[in-house]
Amino acid sequence: MKIAVVGATGLVGTVMLKVLEERNFPLTELIPVASEKSVGKEISFKGKKYAVVNMETAIAMRPDIALFSAGGGTSLTYAPLFAEAGTTVIDNSSAWRMDPSKKLIVPEVNANELSIDDKIIANPNCSTIQMVVALKPLHDKYRIKRVVVSTYQSVTGTGVKAVEQLMNERKGITDGPMAYAYPIDLNVIPQIDVFTDNGYTKEEMKMILETRKIMGDDSIKVTATTVRIPVMGGHSESVNIEFENDFDLADIKDLLTKTEGIIVVDDTANLKYPMPKDAHEKDEVFVGRIRRDESLPNTLNMWIVADNLRKGAATNAVQIAEFLVRKELI
Repeated sequence: MKIAVVGATGLVGTVMLKVLEERNFPLTELIPVASEKSVGKEISFKGKKYAVVNMETAIAMRPDIALFSAGGGTSLTYAPLFAEAGTTVIDNSSAWRMDPSKKLIVPEVNANELSIDDKIIANPNCSTIQMVVALKPLHDKYRIKRVVVSTYQSVTGTGVKAVEQLMNERKGITDGPMAYAYPIDLNVIPQIDVFTDNGYTKEEMKMILETRKIMGDDSIKVTATTVRIPVMGGHSESVNIEFENDFDLADIKDLLTKTEGIIVVDDTANLKYPMPKDAHEKDEVFVGRIRRDESLPNTLNMWIVADNLRKGAATNAVQIAEFLVRKELI
């Protein structure tokens, strides 16, 4: 089992390697892939050293699976070349997500859609992944009509430059590299990605469109406001859900508690609720502040938190790979 990690030296690629090791993924050969400037660098994995190679070398080595986290342009160029060589690509960029010929997969939600013919599989947006893990069991039982989501997203979702900006600002360094148009420390920026013609950002539109595709239901109405905040460790979301059918709060909590990949932390009497620092380096989606919206019938409020580099990116991709192996789809 040969596994390539494309973008192995980047923020998400590094976490992919860590997750593969932690979960003891059954690989026999690791192929770390990065840009030409990183070729020859050594990556440590399970006590062994592996030299970083370029795209062409990796394609010629014909890996069984390639985990991509190297940007949309790179994915559009090279994912088809890997696929032509017989490799199954799991891509973390936005390049293939809304392509109608490609599956957009969150294993707990829709992995059963995958077949042996899927050679390029899209990994969803980080903020979408954690939300749909919690929405799916509720939709199956109560039928969702509308979702209103506001996000509170970690700087790690932007990348190393954003982390450096935040840390520099904490130290009083104001002339360092800027990942954002404004300071992020002691600030909140209500913009993630660029604005589109309808006034929403690309990140907001990703959540709207990807949710419907993953859930397999275009009738679900979704509106989103995505916000960058000065934290590391995970994304948080305030989610308001209107159902077609009424519910009992105890049943909602029981259903979520029994759902694979979810940990319910909802004990307000003892001030217990999910926070990014608690989700940091965890693979689960944490749900709390579960309460009825008293302004509308059949409507629920929830607070959802997950590590955006793990379940929001690397872990979800590795879980897709695990499913492919388990179901003998590669």
